[in-house]
Amino acid sequence: LAELPARIHQWMPRLGREGIVGADAIFACLGPALEIFSRYSRVEKATGEAVLLDEYLEHVWAAVAREGLSTIFEEADATGFDEDARLTAMWLWTINAGSGRTGNGTEDVEGNVKAASLALDYDTVRKIAQGLGAHLDKMPHVVEIKGDTARLLPVSERAEYLFGTDATAAARRRSRNQRKTVAPELFPNMTGSGQQQDWGELGAPDGAKTVLDKVHQAMLLFGAGRADGLKRLLADEGVGSDAQFWKLAQALSALYPVDTEEKRWVDGVLARKKGLGF
Repeated sequence: LAELPARIHQWMPRLGREGIVGADAIFACLGPALEIFSRYSRVEKATGEAVLLDEYLEHVWAAVAREGLSTIFEEADATGFDEDARLTAMWLWTINAGSGRTGNGTEDVEGNVKAASLALDYDTVRKIAQGLGAHLDKMPHVVEIKGDTARLLPVSERAEYLFGTDATAAARRRSRNQRKTVAPELFPNMTGSGQQQDWGELGAPDGAKTVLDKVHQAMLLFGAGRADGLKRLLADEGVGSDAQFWKLAQALSALYPVDTEEKRWVDGVLARKKGLGF
């Protein structure tokens, strides 16, 4: 166990230099990790109890997940982020969304990251989540599980949870020529002068407690053209004073595929940082 993290740390950058990233890098690390275990005829705990391969592999997945996360956040302490943020970042990295390649990082006709592209085998997700200390059963508003498949929810599909209104159908009605911003009907309950009034009119729920929730809220506000709402969230509510907010936003900017709305939204939020005094 003492040698395992060092071995993974040695291999992950090497694989990256060879263009092996995401899920391929995770599985490519299994061989070097198993080398440590297989050099002995028997591996025991301090009590003398034998350590079986299945148990050792759980430690391997944890080490790989932590190393992968450290590359995403430039060696930031993974414990500094909520579990939904850690899992989202690692999920995007695993499916290689940040490479900009077609296939995993494709977009639909409205410019959103394809829902299917955010799906992974449930067992793979379970192992990654376990390695990150994340609990899938506690994140139904972030991860959708159906049978043997798990799907990371696109930001637009989280709008109802984050703002108390269903933005998904509205967003899908937009044509490809209108995809640079979210249509005003993203928040259909806000009409006329009420669109820029009190923060409460936005219906921000009490459940938006994590940094990931707040980053996604800011992304949706930017996409909807709600400049006043974005300023109120970041400056007046103090969300922008949290260094973790900007660190996560920066990581997501690097992970979302190029030419998708998620990428444009988070970059738009980051562009407001200096103007708001952060």
